[in-house]
Order: sequence, then structure tokens, then C-alpha cells
Amino acid sequence: MKNNLRMRLGDLLIQHNLITPEQLDIALDEQGRTGRKLGAVLIDLGYVAESQMLSQLADHLHIPLIDIDKIPINPDSVKKLPEIQARRYRALIIKEQAHSFLLGMADPTDLNAVDAIGGLLPKTLELAVVSESQLSNAFDNYYRKTEEIASFAEELALEYLDQNEFSISTELSEDQDTAVSRLLQSIFEDAVMSKASDIHIEPNNDMLRIRHRVDGMLQENIINQKNIANALVLRLKLMAGLDISERRLPQDGRAQIHIKNKRIDVRLSTMPTHDGEAVVMRLLDQSAGILSLARSGMPPLIFHRYKNMLSRPNGLILVTGPTGSGKTTTLYGSLSELNTPERKIITVEDPVEYSLPRINQVQVNNKINLDFARVLRTALRQDPDIIMVGEMRDQETAEIGMRGALTGHLVLSTLHTNDSISSAIRLIDMGTPGYLVASALRGVIAQRLVRKICENCKVDTLPSDEHLTWLQHLDPNAHHINFKKGDGCQKCNHTGYAGRVGVFELLQMTEAMMDMLKIDDTAGFALAAKQSPGYKPLANGALDFAKQGITTIEEVLKLVENISEMDYLPTAESVLELDDATV
Repeated sequence: MKNNLRMRLGDLLIQHNLITPEQLDIALDEQGRTGRKLGAVLIDLGYVAESQMLSQLADHLHIPLIDIDKIPINPDSVKKLPEIQARRYRALIIKEQAHSFLLGMADPTDLNAVDAIGGLLPKTLELAVVSESQLSNAFDNYYRKTEEIASFAEELALEYLDQNEFSISTELSEDQDTAVSRLLQSIFEDAVMSKASDIHIEPNNDMLRIRHRVDGMLQENIINQKNIANALVLRLKLMAGLDISERRLPQDGRAQIHIKNKRIDVRLSTMPTHDGEAVVMRLLDQSAGILSLARSGMPPLIFHRYKNMLSRPNGLILVTGPTGSGKTTTLYGSLSELNTPERKIITVEDPVEYSLPRINQVQVNNKINLDFARVLRTALRQDPDIIMVGEMRDQETAEIGMRGALTGHLVLSTLHTNDSISSAIRLIDMGTPGYLVASALRGVIAQRLVRKICENCKVDTLPSDEHLTWLQHLDPNAHHINFKKGDGCQKCNHTGYAGRVGVFELLQMTEAMMDMLKIDDTAGFALAAKQSPGYKPLANGALDFAKQGITTIEEVLKLVENISEMDYLPTAESVLELDDATV
């Protein structure tokens, strides 16, 4: 095989007519300019498909082509090759054998890389070809910062014993050679690698918990050195511009950091607890850009109906759902859709999460009485076409927004309600006259996020009898559906899930619904809404995803538990009675 390795990748691809000499010259120029691997350059330029290149490499070198997402890999073996070398040479230890390591590489023809790795490891190497994209995912999965975080925490704990004050700075920089900065750097890197949306730092009686929210679920890392909590909170407060002397009251702030070539906006909230100050940080990747409506996951029918609502010149459109349901993403996607030179758009937000060109974004500041209502009144005098209000928090804001919608403006806003039907009722409960709601409201889109099944380990599954009883209240033919679940693999960190998808419910106002609102008949409104054309409850939308094998039964039932469909689903007691009756 050593002789085979001596043929360079470009020459090999030319020999098998997969690329031309001219294409190789262009790719080599690009490689010299960017410093990237030749194989990645050829694939990005569209000269060769990755599958073709890998297959040809494996055949030529007489080594296996391995799909590492589908085989068990021992994390302890992986870490025998340090992360910095693994990433540099695009190599991963797949298996440790008695006298050798099976090493997966994106480019096994890189003799310098093979020799360098061979000098680092105590056993001989057997090579295999592995996809570059699979290697990148594997690096993030296997080289998590857990051990590094524990090491820096121990170092910081020792530093804490030696001195009462820390060397502090308002910046998080890799150049700062202090234990606290290295620990925070590792915590943020680990969060970015795991695609976490939030970081929780929670002091307990005898430990420090660091938890990441990934796809809506918390993953926990325990630090035994509780005494480092004050140092972490102190540095974070400085980064966010908070008062470091105030530990008795909650504080909110924000900072911006650069981690792994990403620009991350950090929204930070502190809260005093019995064991010390707890911190929660929301991470917003500013480098990723705004998700467009077309990529939001809306079913085509809802997408087209919602776009038609947005195209209307006036009226109120509400986006509703609990915290973490994706409302902000939908609102920003809507603004991106509407953002043209011909329209003036003003937003009133708390806080401003993403900066949008051409749009006048106003940050609410309650400390100086710059609240939603005050900014909204001013915005209406700024000759806007479209206004986005971050949240309808009170009667005053709701009424000003709706009067703006009646005077020729398109108004977008959010409410924290369970579903679309309860949103209009909530406005009335806040004290807004029913006739005003009926005249201004054009539609409501309610949404949730459910976890997607990992495509790499998706398998068939059968619902339990109890689950089937619940599902048949949504669809009487549920027992005929071929449901799926994730078995767990390296690609999904053995959770069975990878990513999330939005579930949407769209309610467009009809004459019958408006008539009920005008006389404050909320029961009549709810009945008219359920009978309106095109209305499909959230639970049925989630079940559609389960039928398509996108999500699991458990995710559907978790969504159902807290929304209005519970009113006509069986209780746990009735399910037990039904089970007893069938025995």
C-alpha cells in the first residue's frame, strides 16, 4: 500500500478520468490561495462528487471505505490521538486492535500526515477512507471539552485558594493565560460544538452544574469545585457590563464573543439563589444569518396562506407559543420577507436579537421609561408601513398596536399563549374590547418545536397500547401508521434525535369569528375557529410529522400535553380504566 500512497490525489483522479488536468490546475491554485485540502477544494468546485472520490481512493489503495456514523467507536481510543493533530490531519482512530490502530482519514494519500500520526502513536497504523463531513461531526462529538473544563476548573479552584482577588478583564480572549478565561473559553467552545442554544451555570451545595440546552433538552456536566462559581460569575458580569458589586438582585446584560470562527451574541441573566448566583446565557449565532420563511419548515399550504397574510397592507398578525418555540425566528423571517426599499419598517424589541439592514430597530429600556407602549406611539408618528412589536405585554400596548393596524399599518407581534384560538381570547382577557380585536386581527400563527429523528439511526417502532389510545383520538387510523424512532448513534450523540422542526397552526379570521368577538362570545369564537376552512390543530400537525417519519410518538404526545387539544383527549385515569376493561 505504501507504493500506492505515493500517487498524489490529483494524479489519481486524472488517471481514472474523474477530473481533467485543467480542473486540477484550477483546484491547486485555489488550494494555494486558501490553504484548504485539495479534496475539499475539488468537491466544492463541483469537479468531483465526494462519494466518487472516496470510492476511487479506497479501490486504488486497497483499503476499506468506512461509514463511521454506523459503527461503534470507543471514545477512549479516539482520544489517544490528540484533537489538534486529529483536526490538522483530518484523521480519527476508529478502532484499537492488539497491535495496531485502524485510522480513518479523509485523504490517506497524504504521506506527511500518515508519518506524523505514526510517530505519535505506539502501534502500527491500518488506514481507511472516511468522509470529510463525517470526520468533522465526529471531532465535535468525541473531542468535547468535558475533560478540559474539569481540568481548568481544578486549576481555577487552586488559584482561588491562593488569592482572594482574580485578574479580571472585560474581554474573553485566548491570549489571557488565566484559569478563569481558559475555563470560560472551553465552556463556550463546548456549547458551540454541541450546538447548544443556552448555557446554565448553577451553584449547588457542594458542586457546580454546567448545563447546555441542545435541541430543547438539557445536558449536564458536574464540576466538583463549587468554590469557582464566584470567579466565573464575576468574569461573565464584566463581559456583559453588569454591576459586579450587586449580588442580591437579578441583572440582565449582553456581550459578543468569537468562538470557532463564529460571532456569538450572548444574552446573560443572573439570579441570586440560596447557594450563590445562577447564570443563564442565551447564545445567538450572528454568523449564521436570519432563517428565511421558506426554510422555516412550514408546510406548503400554511406557508402560502401566511405569505398572503403578510402581503396585506394593514392589520394585526400574531405569532404565538411558549418561550423557546421559535416565535422570534418566524418574526425575523417575516421581516426579511417584507424588507424592501419601498417599505419603512420599525421594530420595538426587548432585546434586539439580530441586526437587520434597512430596518429601524428600537431597544426597550424600562429604566428610563422607554417601554413598548411609549416606543409604539412614537413609531406610529414615524410614517412606517410595517411595525413589529416584540410582545403584546399589556392592554395599553395591545390597544395601541391594534389601532395602528386599523390606521393603515401592518403590525406583527407575539403572545405567550398555547394555541392560535386562545390568542384572540387572551387579548380580550387583557381588557381589549372585542370589537377592536375583531376589526384589527387578521390571523394568528401558533407554533412549537419538536425534535427530529436522526436519519442515520432511524428504525421502525410500534406504539405502546397507552400511546395508541391517545393517538387514536387524533387519528382513528393510528394503528395502521408505520412510526419511526432513532436507535441512537455517534452522529446524534446516542439520543436518537438530531435537530428540530417547527409545527405550525394557522388561524385566519372569518366573518363568523369576527361576529363572535364583537359580542365578546369567546365560546362561540372558539367553535367558529375550529370549524373554519383550513384550520388544523397543532397536535394534528405534529402527528403528520410522525406519519412521515420526521419525529416520534413521544414528541407528539409531549406537545399535546400542554395545548388545548387536551380538552378532548382522554385523561390518564380514563386510559387506565380502558386498559382494565380490556383485560
